[in-house]
Amino acid sequence: MPNSIIAEGRTTNEAIENGLKELNAKKEDVIINVIGNEEKRSFFSILEPTKIKVELTLKETHKPVKKISNITEEELNDSYEKVKKFAEQFFSELKINNLKLNTFIEDKKIYITVNGDNLNSLIGYRGECLNSLQVLFSSVANKEIQHKCTVILDIENYREKRKKALEELAEKIAKTVIRQKKKIELEPMTAYERKIIHTKLQDNSKVRTYSIGEEPNRRIVIELK
Repeated sequence: MPNSIIAEGRTTNEAIENGLKELNAKKEDVIINVIGNEEKRSFFSILEPTKIKVELTLKETHKPVKKISNITEEELNDSYEKVKKFAEQFFSELKINNLKLNTFIEDKKIYITVNGDNLNSLIGYRGECLNSLQVLFSSVANKEIQHKCTVILDIENYREKRKKALEELAEKIAKTVIRQKKKIELEPMTAYERKIIHTKLQDNSKVRTYSIGEEPNRRIVIELK
């Protein structure tokens, strides 16, 4: 990944957001240098589309995200045994009726699926509790290993249902943007949910998507290309 890139946008903020997305970095991780000034435009270029350029350079203290492909089989198996044991103990303590717990490894990721009676409280509003539990299990899996281990926790097939709902939402909003010719900002979502929207619309020839804002209020914008 390059340490410095040139990003473009219709405004300075949009150019910066596009650059941060490409670098997979946060604003505090980069040095920003505005190359094109949106205020200084000549008379002859006033009818041309505005294009602002910014240079984003990663600070030396910025540490790139560890890649999942770096994890060794030994680390993965060790993490799997730890998180499997922890999950069995955790859900056993909850005394869930008709509990069905399944753990497995696929594509170097650890999956935990849970089914049973009355599990809505463990999912929470739009998966908030589920996501918090996933962070907990990820912490267990990543303890005392050098590389990153990804853990996916799902309860009552919530993630697949949510994915389908978000994909349907993406298509609906895209049609609205095309019809009204106005960009639309969605409500804040997790990185996982934003990726679903981006992926669903990445091949759409009429609209584009990008993210704005800081976590946990980062959200997607859908607009005409």
